[in-house]
Amino acid sequence: MRAVIAGTGSAVGKTTISTGIMRALSNEYDIQPFKAGPDYIDPTYHGLATGNISRNLDSFFMSEDQIREGFQRAMKISNADFGIVEGVRGLYEGISSLNDVGSTASIAKALNAPVILILNSKSLVKSAAAIVIGFKTLDPSIKIEGVILNYIKNRKHYLKTKEAVEKLADTTVIGGISRNDSIKVEERHLGLVPAIERQNILQSIEKWGDVMADNIDLDALISIMKGSGKLSGGRAPLWDEGNRNKVKIGVAMDEVFTFYYRENLEALEANNADIIPFSPLHDEELPDVDGIYIGGGYPEIFANELESNQSMRKSILKFHNEGNPIYAECGGLMYLSKSINNRNMCNVFNYPSTMTKNVQALSYVISEAQRDNIILKKGESFRGHEFHYSKVDIGNAKPKFAFKILRGKGIFGSQDGLMENNTVASYVHTHVAACTQFGLNFTTNAYLHE
Repeated sequence: MRAVIAGTGSAVGKTTISTGIMRALSNEYDIQPFKAGPDYIDPTYHGLATGNISRNLDSFFMSEDQIREGFQRAMKISNADFGIVEGVRGLYEGISSLNDVGSTASIAKALNAPVILILNSKSLVKSAAAIVIGFKTLDPSIKIEGVILNYIKNRKHYLKTKEAVEKLADTTVIGGISRNDSIKVEERHLGLVPAIERQNILQSIEKWGDVMADNIDLDALISIMKGSGKLSGGRAPLWDEGNRNKVKIGVAMDEVFTFYYRENLEALEANNADIIPFSPLHDEELPDVDGIYIGGGYPEIFANELESNQSMRKSILKFHNEGNPIYAECGGLMYLSKSINNRNMCNVFNYPSTMTKNVQALSYVISEAQRDNIILKKGESFRGHEFHYSKVDIGNAKPKFAFKILRGKGIFGSQDGLMENNTVASYVHTHVAACTQFGLNFTTNAYLHE
């Protein structure tokens, strides 16, 4: 039983409405949240709203069979009553102007899920019906079964617009949300502020839940989800398995480093890894591990504190110099660089990183291994995404790069994955479904270098 909550475009209130609905329904049901597209931020809100880990579903990373596997697997883990997918951007926006890859629509199709469409109804009445008709007729295979009108002026506006959509577009309006600044959320350069940084986030989520309970016909939504039918179609594994040797993988997890796809960690565990969390911010040195994984986050915000923890930086550099495997993504790459905005970092790679005013890369990525490394063999490819406002200045140096970027930007000259000893640090964020060898190769390498 499932539904996709989509928008007619960005900034229509998808996150607050989706998270609020999840919170409201969680008072009575077990809700498994999902997020369409490559996103680390929104899932933190979902998790706090429901108590379950939010999972990402993405048709650029995943085949349709993997999307169904990822959905069904998460539902089983949480033993959920309903699965709710928050969409990304507009319902039909993907990497192309013509196909569905990377879009919310592709997820709805793979899951054969009904869609609830959120519409910015400011200054609209009859035109709202025209918009809904357009979204329904563009692709009749998408089952738009409900509409939520956001930013309504007052009850009179809501009732008139509801009547237009239901009679002219033949689609049920299940609720309307008034223009209310109190349910907005802060943003920063990579999107919404992570929930882990918001001390009052639980109170905010409760407020969103109350607003949705008061303004959305949740019984109608439940009825739509119950009518979604059995999830048919094939399944495909999200990762490769094969390492039988026990290893310990340290994963940087604290206020700084929070960007991890849960399946990446589960792929390591499925390959006999014990995940050992550690904090580059608070711990004095690395724990006793065979390899370390440093994900993305906001190291630039905590650059002073990271610089101050000299013992941890030295511990990581020593670990690297001894040839132990380290894999780092984006914020992790910056932490392993010489410095961040002139604040000293680990100096695993002797190149400074700096923040910039403008975005440096925002793209889905296709990457191919130029040489054997800790996650791929030469010639193997994987997909990921990049989104950052920083750059690493390699000057006139000619470092080894692990990856050739076939789609995207990378660090320099369509290359990414700085590589030295047994360390790879890249701007590319990896999802294991698009790099199925990740867990197997990383744990195998960690065992060989114990």
